[in-house]
Amino acid sequence: MLPDDREKLNKVEELKTRLYSKNFKPKIESRDVFIHQTQKEIPVSWTEEGNSGSKLIQKIFMRTSIFKKFFIGSMIFFVLALGFALYQFLAGGNTVSNDNIDISVLGNAFTAGGEELPLQVEITNRNNSALELADLVVEYSKSSSQDVASNTLRIRDSLGTIPAGGVKTDSVKMVIYGEQGSIVPIKISLEYRVENSNAIFVKEKPYSVTINSVPINLSVDAPAEISSNQELTLNVKAILNAAQPATKMLMRIDYPIGFQFESATPAPAIGNNVWNLGDLAPGVEHNISIVGKMVDVFDGEQKIFHIWSGSQSDADNSQIGLVYNSLGYTVLIKKSSIEAKLYINGVYQNEYTSDSRTGISGQIQWVNNLDTEINNLQIVAKITGNALDRKTINANQGFYNSSINSIIWDKSSQSNFATVSPNESGALGFSFSPLSIFSSANGMISNPSINIDVSITGEQPGEGNVIMELNNTESKVIKIISDVGLATKALYYSGPFSNTGPIPPKAEKETTYTITWSISNTANNISNAQVKATLPPWSRFTGLISPDTENLTYNDSTKEIIWKIGSISRGTGITNTGREVSFQIGFNPSLSQFGTQPIIINDAVLTGHDDFANVDVSVNKTSLDTGLSSDSGSLSNGGRVVE
Repeated sequence: MLPDDREKLNKVEELKTRLYSKNFKPKIESRDVFIHQTQKEIPVSWTEEGNSGSKLIQKIFMRTSIFKKFFIGSMIFFVLALGFALYQFLAGGNTVSNDNIDISVLGNAFTAGGEELPLQVEITNRNNSALELADLVVEYSKSSSQDVASNTLRIRDSLGTIPAGGVKTDSVKMVIYGEQGSIVPIKISLEYRVENSNAIFVKEKPYSVTINSVPINLSVDAPAEISSNQELTLNVKAILNAAQPATKMLMRIDYPIGFQFESATPAPAIGNNVWNLGDLAPGVEHNISIVGKMVDVFDGEQKIFHIWSGSQSDADNSQIGLVYNSLGYTVLIKKSSIEAKLYINGVYQNEYTSDSRTGISGQIQWVNNLDTEINNLQIVAKITGNALDRKTINANQGFYNSSINSIIWDKSSQSNFATVSPNESGALGFSFSPLSIFSSANGMISNPSINIDVSITGEQPGEGNVIMELNNTESKVIKIISDVGLATKALYYSGPFSNTGPIPPKAEKETTYTITWSISNTANNISNAQVKATLPPWSRFTGLISPDTENLTYNDSTKEIIWKIGSISRGTGITNTGREVSFQIGFNPSLSQFGTQPIIINDAVLTGHDDFANVDVSVNKTSLDTGLSSDSGSLSNGGRVVE
């Protein structure tokens, strides 16, 4: 019997003994709804199942090794981080934070324009490292102007080294200008380096001051209300408020639309609205008086005069670079009691232009704007000027008094002028002609013009036999346009070139011609002048020009010829030497043009600008053909094409 069999037999016998024993108590197991795991018996010998258990143990061992490695790595990282933190805390290194730098400013938040403003700047370094090569930089605008870039000034002070926990104090002074109530920003910066670094670090501190008084006081003395076409005098006063002198001072007045400048005392330095005040001493007054009229304005309008004062710009002498003060003055337009509006050739405007060959008609429209009667109404039109032909004045129901150059309408010629009813209106007319700009007797008239000044007066009865005098005025200027002349000629036998080809022109044979343009001018200078013309398809430009100093060009693609004259001075071709240019063209007629006088150059047009009358001028000359009407050597019928 094998040992295993004996072992099993012994177990069976042992089980029988226990079953039949009196002391045996069976074990009753309680059952419930839960399923209990069955315990496996541990094998008594190595089997395949036991081998699989050893593999499981090996896996568990391997998994435990990974966790252990991760835990060891975490502990190493924690130790290193703790060591670095302790090093930073104990050693400190050269780390610097802007948050540990304090900039405090001690100074007045308000200042007077033009006065010195002192500021004390204190810098505290709460870092553990020193701030090396420290500079205090203060940037501010010279004024409250919006153009900060052109007005910015900088103050830079070297502070050296600010040690850890140290404090440095610096004082700066500046002078600021601007309008009262304006705020001027100031930027305060600390530039520094740290040990073992070339980088520049910046800590900024904003600051601002308010200007509570201006360096220049401006005041205006003028009427608060004015009627249309009524003369207005604007008196402007400037006084330097600052304790120090102001250099290179300018004043500029921006006029409202409708203001017609007439004169000023002293005269403006630039245009009609810029005055050079020079160097101003403290407390010294400077007065400017401007005279003008409000024209083309309406009842109830508000017109604002803007006045500026400050120092001259370095870039442009006509501009204010730094504004010290500004002021606006408002004038209310109020309807006048009586009005007389002057229309020229049916148009109502400030200035008119006309040529010397056209007659001029005027109409005065008058009205009583009051709710009461006006007595003894009188209207006077004074007509003067170097271009007026006084012999042609027609008064139309009025009386022209040549001794005072005036047409008068009053109750002797207009019966209703004795008493004018409320809101009554009417119209009066007159006419005249300009003089010829040039005559052998009078010579050349320079800047020809005609002035018309209209005044209306009346009497308004008041309480207690008090009579109030009423008046109003209006003025117009008529400028006479210069007579610019253009002469064109087609030549064959004369001129600067030797022309070739048959005369009369022969079909399919080229004949060359000389074209000459001449210009003249009377009273006013003409600018940007030029003459243009084109060639027809059967003509060509040969390229010959005389004199060759004249700026004449030809465009082959458009067949356009342009003579750029530029400026034509007054008297050119009349009292002074004229201007002309000649050029040559070739004409090759076709059989289809047989028996005709073909055009060899199209219409010529002269354009330019009259600088005195301030209008563009234009002169047209018709085309030229082969007829050669201007050539003294031309033959009759010499322009018709033959075979």
